[in-house]
Amino acid sequence: MLVVSHLEEIFSKHLPPAAIPNCISIWKDQPFHFKVTSSRKTKLGDFRYKKNQKFQTITLNSDLNPYQFLLTYIHEVAHLHAFQKFGFSINPHGKEWKSTFQQLLFPFLKEDFFPIDILIPLKNHMRNPKASSAADLFLMKEMSKYDLNNTVTDQVFLSDLKPGNRFIISGRKFEKAETRRTRVICIEIHSGKKFLIALMAKVIPA
Repeated sequence: MLVVSHLEEIFSKHLPPAAIPNCISIWKDQPFHFKVTSSRKTKLGDFRYKKNQKFQTITLNSDLNPYQFLLTYIHEVAHLHAFQKFGFSINPHGKEWKSTFQQLLFPFLKEDFFPIDILIPLKNHMRNPKASSAADLFLMKEMSKYDLNNTVTDQVFLSDLKPGNRFIISGRKFEKAETRRTRVICIEIHSGKKFLIALMAKVIPA
């Protein structure tokens, strides 16, 4: 189990400074194993429940900007609190989780913790939070302005391209096809194979 000093060290590297005391207080209220992992393409963080463990585990990606890290931290802690309060038969992103998420994040919905350009779409998002914040394009676009590796100026979001437009990602060329919720069917030019790529993926128009 983490000790507070270790948690403070982790948070000092990843969270907005003003949010650290509150996030530690949340952890103290219902402690859990907490790990920062390498980047995962399919998720920003996760909550893992094991019946034989006294303390459950939450992990977050290391490459999240401070505001995305804070939002994802509260998102995952809300899973823990909701399951502990309502039982493990509830829908993971159902009404119990939504209300818990809203209650936990409410004290952070201030300019002390989020810049105003994120705060406006975030407040709107929290009226009915989705299973993934990545599904909220407006929020994610504002959030991405603060990405840690935001240095490539010729990149755009895949969501900004029109069907039929071609683009390059990870050195491979694709053509954008049909959009399915938070992902897009894209055809690799070289092989003709179809891939699902996140709407919020940053790509280089070709």
